[in-house]
Amino acid sequence: MTGRTSLDVASWLAQQGYPVHPLAPQAKTPAPNCTECSRAEHAPQNCPCHAKGGWCHGFHAATTQPETIRNWWTAEPGFGIGVACGPAGLVVIDVDTHNSDIPDRQRLLSGIPIHEAVDLTGLSNGFDTLALLAAYRKRPNPADDTATLRVRTPSGGMHIWYRAPHNGPQFRSSSGSGTKASLAWQVDIRAANGYIVAPGTRTRAGQYQALPGARKPAPLPLWLVAELTRTGHSLHTPTEPPRPPAPTVRPQPARRPASDGQRVLDKMLDEVRACGTSPAGMAFTEKLNRAAFTAGGLAQAGHLDETECRDLLLAAATQARPHQNRRNTRIVDTGLRAGSARPIHPKERT
Repeated sequence: MTGRTSLDVASWLAQQGYPVHPLAPQAKTPAPNCTECSRAEHAPQNCPCHAKGGWCHGFHAATTQPETIRNWWTAEPGFGIGVACGPAGLVVIDVDTHNSDIPDRQRLLSGIPIHEAVDLTGLSNGFDTLALLAAYRKRPNPADDTATLRVRTPSGGMHIWYRAPHNGPQFRSSSGSGTKASLAWQVDIRAANGYIVAPGTRTRAGQYQALPGARKPAPLPLWLVAELTRTGHSLHTPTEPPRPPAPTVRPQPARRPASDGQRVLDKMLDEVRACGTSPAGMAFTEKLNRAAFTAGGLAQAGHLDETECRDLLLAAATQARPHQNRRNTRIVDTGLRAGSARPIHPKERT
């Protein structure tokens, strides 16, 4: 996007289906409201200015309409560009490098105690905690993922853009220090009810620059879908009985990726989610039980992580049948237990 104007970039993003809105010149905050909206008290989503082509209330005004976008950036060429993550179907991992005190090791990864034997020497920011989480899950570090759009921020952080799962769970935004939902210390999530600064935008601190690699977001990796579900980011998090504490992070030998197993499970999860198009029937119980049984077998054979599987199964079940969480949990847990008695290898399910 080098050499292109803000209008060019905003128009290109809109053509990709990403609703955009103006940011104040030289800032990463939304352009100010009009005088009336600054005084009035009304729900942002019902703002009358939007129908008139106004940009009040930040990401609530985001649009893909070419004429509106042209009017905005013609009126103020210095506007930066914000992308409304929820309507754009984006989940962005926002890695921070704030100069702040390091919390206790038990608060670095949400819900995952870190064993004293794990050496944390040198840990100082979100890059370190994201790498720690990826290592614990034996998955590639998203900060190194050249297959998706990555943007270097003026402060030295990084925005890692992913596409939200198709027909999958929706995720909420969060702060890395949040109490209700968080992934890791100094790792924020930009998703529903949030926006992200587009590459090319320049602020007083510097420019947001796309890094070498892909120029478009890749699908959110399956293991991150499971992590976001586990850490309370799902907008439809199932209500379930208390679970035992997450296992403590311990130094472990590397294990090969389970991509084949993930593909098998992903196909079955799609079948479960598809049941949501019908209030009854479609063999929902049978499909959920079969998916859980298969997941249990794949996990027992070492192709998948059982905790991740359980979170994904519950998220898919809740999307399809949101008003029977207790029953969904029982089906999933029963299927996982039964499947774990018989290890399954991906070639048996292809």
